Amino acid sequence: MKLIGFFRSGASYRVRIGLNLKGLTAEHAFRHLRKNEHKAADYLAVNPQGLVPTLFTDSGEALTQSIAILEWLDETHPTPSFLPKDPLQRARVRAFALAIACDVHPVQNLGVLNKLKAYGLDEAKANQWAKETNYDGLAACELMLAKEKGPFCFGAEPTLADICLVPQLVNARRFGADVSGFKRILEAEAACLAHPAFAAAAPEKQPDAE
Repeated sequence: MKLIGFFRSGASYRVRIGLNLKGLTAEHAFRHLRKNEHKAADYLAVNPQGLVPTLFTDSGEALTQSIAILEWLDETHPTPSFLPKDPLQRARVRAFALAIACDVHPVQNLGVLNKLKAYGLDEAKANQWAKETNYDGLAACELMLAKEKGPFCFGAEPTLADICLVPQLVNARRFGADVSGFKRILEAEAACLAHPAFAAAAPEKQPDAE
């Protein structure tokens, strides 16, 4: 397999965690987002959205969108599972993961911030947008975990929820969001960061880290 990503990309971070949890290795290649390398014609030919990550399977098929990639990994390498066995808990894990992957992350990413600046917001206001988006989204996620036992988001083992949570906390802090009051989320994060699969996927440990 080959993973094309960017060290600071939250979506790439998710897939790195997923690969590590499954005990899988992949060749890593990089597209620098701030240099617009993800918009080059050769990359658009395999990922028409011009986003990272893209995962090439061993057979050469290109997979895009981090959640779809993680689902493919879970279906093709089912142990350990990213989802609980109980259907109701599976739905809750998916809801938490998608709250981040669909409702928080996309509206504070680099492409959106650049659009906001293009429409006249200065950098300080654009960053404030990202800060508030992260805080509000994570506040809702904290409530989603209120009745769930730890140490991870949904019990004793990491799930798709944790895979999405940890990268988003990195983004939230980068934009100055105060997450110190989210006790349940921070408990889950601490459990994740003590896990080798999460630790090895950290942005600062990637070959392209600046």
